[in-house]
Amino acid sequence: MKGEPSMQADAYQVAGDHYRSEIQPWNAMRAWFTEDEFRGFLIGNAIKYLSRAGKKNGLLKEDILKCRHYLDKLLDELDE
Repeated sequence: MKGEPSMQADAYQVAGDHYRSEIQPWNAMRAWFTEDEFRGFLIGNAIKYLSRAGKKNGLLKEDILKCRHYLDKLLDELDE
């Protein structure tokens, strides 16, 4: 929401630097999708990580952090 502090999702990475690339996938998606499609992409990925939290290698906290990362990015988009 306007006026609330943002986590600025582009400033951090969850689960290791091997996920970093010259072009972040969500930046490519932002360029290719409409605003509504991009927001849907972010929401879908947050749901994905939340729905499988702890089921893949028992990494509950990591999945929750990945979910939050997508939600932080969505909040950043809503603040623009």
